[in-house]
Amino acid sequence: MKLFLLALIFPCTCVFAQQRTVAECTLYFQNVLDANQTSDVNATTNEVVHKTIFIKGNNSRVNVVSPSYQISTIIDQSTGKVVVLRSFGNNKYMTVLTKAQWINANKKFDGMQLIPLNETKNILGYNCKKAQLFLKDSSVYTVFYATAITPSVKDFEYEFKDVPGFVLEYEAIDHNKKNKIHFVATKISFDPVLLSEFELPTKGYRIINY
Repeated sequence: MKLFLLALIFPCTCVFAQQRTVAECTLYFQNVLDANQTSDVNATTNEVVHKTIFIKGNNSRVNVVSPSYQISTIIDQSTGKVVVLRSFGNNKYMTVLTKAQWINANKKFDGMQLIPLNETKNILGYNCKKAQLFLKDSSVYTVFYATAITPSVKDFEYEFKDVPGFVLEYEAIDHNKKNKIHFVATKISFDPVLLSEFELPTKGYRIINY
């Protein structure tokens, strides 16, 4: 009888513990400015920076926007094509990368170690686990990731592609401990994402080769 009851309970437990793959969403982030930073760890900018991630099937787009610049990274995972758009005032640049070039551009993350930590936090209603990512150049990322969901595409934030969940908060300190960035998710929407978000501009951008 005990074995029968266990057989009934464990399948239900596994179903509820399954991680859901999110194939369509918009995730909004804002940078966190730490007024109590010490002199040896300074924010890369005092500007308020917003980041928006769009995911639709095999497509992803990340917009990073500040008052002085905008950078968009658009990836088609089915083809491996990556397009980076940069705008600084009236100056606009486009760089197109193959999958191999994108991997090479992110080679600093090769061999990165992920160390789980015994700390959790609730972000946007999701239970998030804490972990640290250690790069070979001694840079450190501290992340909180939702365990219940994971994005359908991972390469849009290459440093987080091996994190077992959806990163909803992260802080990065470079190897010389002089630059720090800190982003936290402020909203997630599961409404349909427009295909126009992944359309590439046909004019107005100067092509810069990788």
